[in-house]
Amino acid sequence: MASEYHRGDMDISEQVATFNLFNGMTKWGSLAIASMMVLLVLWFCTPAGFLAGFISGMGLLVLGIVFLREKPAADH
Repeated sequence: MASEYHRGDMDISEQVATFNLFNGMTKWGSLAIASMMVLLVLWFCTPAGFLAGFISGMGLLVLGIVFLREKPAADH
């Protein structure tokens, strides 16, 4: 039973894939929600209107994509 266990022998590719998927969905989902919130707040809660909200939301979305995209792995 306990003596049959060998640490590090299990294939964890499914766990790694699930972890990466969850992190990606959280990251990009949060960016989408934040951009939508900026659009809606500026559109409905300020006199700035739809155009200012749309421009600000798109600006946040573009900046988020630039900063949150996957970086290439360093070759060590």
